[in-house]
Amino acid sequence: MKDVGGRPLHLGVVGRIGGTHIGESLRHAAVADGHDVTFFDADEAFRGPALARALAWRIGHRPLALERFSKRVAEACVRMRPDLVITTGSGVLSRRALEAIRAAGVVTANYSTDDPWNPTAAAPWHQRALPAYGHIFTPRRANLDDFRRAGCADVRYLPFGYDERHAAPAPLPSSADAEHDVLFVGGADADRVDFIREMGRGGVATTVVGGYWERYADLRDSALGIKDPAELRRLTAAAKVNLCLVRRANRDGHVMRSLEIGAIGGCLLAEDTDDHRELFGPEGEAALYFGSPAEAAAKAQRLIADAPERRRLAGALRQRITDGRHTYRDRLASMIAAALPGRGDGP
Repeated sequence: MKDVGGRPLHLGVVGRIGGTHIGESLRHAAVADGHDVTFFDADEAFRGPALARALAWRIGHRPLALERFSKRVAEACVRMRPDLVITTGSGVLSRRALEAIRAAGVVTANYSTDDPWNPTAAAPWHQRALPAYGHIFTPRRANLDDFRRAGCADVRYLPFGYDERHAAPAPLPSSADAEHDVLFVGGADADRVDFIREMGRGGVATTVVGGYWERYADLRDSALGIKDPAELRRLTAAAKVNLCLVRRANRDGHVMRSLEIGAIGGCLLAEDTDDHRELFGPEGEAALYFGSPAEAAAKAQRLIADAPERRRLAGALRQRITDGRHTYRDRLASMIAAALPGRGDGP
């Protein structure tokens, strides 16, 4: 994706390095499309003595080095004048830095991957900074009016995507098909813990991957811990059923895993939301849906016992996802088309 004159764009990306971080995915997408990219590692904003970091986070969820990092990014952007600066998540840029960047004629955008009004992670400094962005992209419709009430001028719904490096079909060893009946990948939020327990009472044991599950004695034997993208890909393909729960504290209609499961080629059992039905179609076309732990357990048991149906659903889902322009290259193209009219091809 180059501008109408054929010149590669110069993009600034603020995000975290490695793993499945979306900032890293956008950086790779931009490079793959021939853009020049300056990447700012958001982890720098969180560095410092452990006690001071913990105190700063306890008081307003503020990164300890926010001002120093923000100043460095602003000075670099004023000097280099990129065409567009994209931040992810809380952005870790102060309002003052964003105003300086925009005053230099640089277009700014935030891909709001977490709900800024989630009470467990709300950061007043970030909420104050939001109106200083030129463009806001959010993967949750529940936030659209929140951003507008906060004074953000241009707010658009943009779903999560998948990174083609991590979410391609995984080769399945012949012995791995029965490795896990049901797999869930995600953090151990309290409502998710209750859900997994209730499914267990319905006769379905779920293997869980992610942070903090080991804190619960009754789930510890089912917890695999945090895994890297390659292992997540393998586990997803090897599971008979992939359970997809949204993050209620974030008011999500879908999550990153919603797209990744299908792109990898997993069989999807998803929470029944408007987003999921829009992405995957009606019940039984490419996925099954549930509205309660009991319904999830019953449908998981059906799928566990029906290998041909699992293969049919997984194939239909992968085709729907890969044909639907849902990669982060597609998401980046949408951001560029919205933020720099006439500079890109659009989605």
